Amino acid sequence: MSASLDRARELGPLGHEHEDRTAAIDATGLEVGHASLHFRRRTGRLDRDARHAAWPKLTAVFQAGSQFIGGIVTSRGPSQDSPESGPAMRQAAANLHPLRVVADKGHDAEHNHALCRRELGIRSTVIPLNPRNHGRRWPKTRDRRLMKRRFPARQCSQRTQAESAFSRHTRRLGSALSARSELNQFAEVRLRVPTHNIMILADAG
Repeated sequence: MSASLDRARELGPLGHEHEDRTAAIDATGLEVGHASLHFRRRTGRLDRDARHAAWPKLTAVFQAGSQFIGGIVTSRGPSQDSPESGPAMRQAAANLHPLRVVADKGHDAEHNHALCRRELGIRSTVIPLNPRNHGRRWPKTRDRRLMKRRFPARQCSQRTQAESAFSRHTRRLGSALSARSELNQFAEVRLRVPTHNIMILADAG
């Protein structure tokens, strides 16, 4: 990733003049195999697959403006998004140097706020509170109380950049992986990331 980062700074997406200091984090699942949804439904495989659902999951941190990927974690879904936030944001902090991170409520956890704000030097974390974590009660922890008291709704809208970036990713590279084993699937997901970034650079150039 370091070579593409250097090239990105040369061409503009990460350059200081055009730098967008907002990072957007999200996760998506990728399909295994290339059978169409219609074929799987017609043959009964869709119901069977749903009962045994498990899929490669990519958590990615994007630069909001360019949709350049600065940090990733591969895992197995379905699973909660919050545990992957920390490792992905550590990478993104080193690669993108964001001043703000935006995410959906799946990433809501006090330790994610604390990591970004007090360890990684990210000034603002914009993550809606997950009602499942506190119900109607006020949160007891510092940063989550701040989100409850003064939620920056206008800034939160930038998290749609992550959804848009994943849409762009699957539209260009496809939503299905060809590898069969879990180890190779994760390797294939990781190879798709520099390909995504190279395409961003090609568009910028």
